[in-house]
Amino acid sequence: MNVTRTPIQDLVILDPRVFGDARGYFFETYNQDTFERLGIRIHWVQDNHSRSEAGVLRGLHYQAGASAQDKLVRVTAGAAFDVAVDLRRASKSFGRWFGVELSAENKRMLLIPRGFAHGFLALAQGTEVQYKCSQRYDPAAERGIIWNDATLAIAWPLSSGSPLLSERDRAWPELAAVAREDLF
Repeated sequence: MNVTRTPIQDLVILDPRVFGDARGYFFETYNQDTFERLGIRIHWVQDNHSRSEAGVLRGLHYQAGASAQDKLVRVTAGAAFDVAVDLRRASKSFGRWFGVELSAENKRMLLIPRGFAHGFLALAQGTEVQYKCSQRYDPAAERGIIWNDATLAIAWPLSSGSPLLSERDRAWPELAAVAREDLF
């Protein structure tokens, strides 16, 4: 497994070692021993799987308080522009975002530590995103930030003017309102 550090501390890209031949390919998406050798000691308790059509944007979501989640995100069909926003007040990169294309083709994974908001834009029809979580989903702890917050200025690679959003994702507050809350 190859680890690429991002400009934001603790947010890393993981490229698995892929074994391929005429039959197809094989790779490990998670191996506890390998992750521990890389210094990643997270106990995973829940796996999630979503399917989205091109142009669907999900996020920016996070779980607050004791329900805050580490996430290991990958795309198993299609492609997505995956984004993490640092909400850790003590971090030098508070309020900064990082985005990377994850796809079934590149097999990359993004490790997002607790204290980040997460979202993605589906870049292809039938994009499937799967991710591991270190805490179970808690509806009472669910929070979010509006996807197009001008202070974040996320460079979403939109092919048309607006993404397809859920009602909930249209209603999230801006970062300035969230920053006043006790998040973690």
